[in-house]
Amino acid sequence: MKRALYLLSGGLSGFFIVLIMLIILAQIIGRMMGFIVPSAEDFSGYALAASTFFGLAYTFREGGHIRVNLAIQRLPESLQRPLETLVLTLAFLLLCFCSYYCTYMVWESYDFEEVTHGYIPIPLWIPQVPLAVGMIAFNLAVLDSLIDNIRGITPHYKQLEGEDVSLELIESPDEASAPQVSSKERAK
Repeated sequence: MKRALYLLSGGLSGFFIVLIMLIILAQIIGRMMGFIVPSAEDFSGYALAASTFFGLAYTFREGGHIRVNLAIQRLPESLQRPLETLVLTLAFLLLCFCSYYCTYMVWESYDFEEVTHGYIPIPLWIPQVPLAVGMIAFNLAVLDSLIDNIRGITPHYKQLEGEDVSLELIESPDEASAPQVSSKERAK
């Protein structure tokens, strides 16, 4: 169930990127044929915001967010997990605050019947919904990792940290049979 939520979030993010491409393509073709696509820039901006916020949960789950863990790595393992729990707790609390206010912003826009400014006025709450939903999904992803960390299970994003492959580890078929040469010897 959780995996489906993260995949759906990532899929929606990708969908909105494709939508941006289609809007820009329609605008290019339209200019070549002598007409404009009304509010193309507005809709591209809304799709970009939706793609960004929908992508947060999926990217976090897959270990794609930049984490500065130089200090945590140098600590003894007995301190790493409690510190990771503290960081995840603070992130969860911050995201609760952000999720609440994103949802409140959508409600206010709906309640006051605000509309966008542009050639095509649409209710403002419509492009704001993906922001709130994406932020809530991100909040759930952090909560999921926090619960895993508290239970003693390594969070999924940390499991993927060791999968980075440096270019030095990638060998061509010819180099695989050759004797190993250190990088200092290669520099000579």
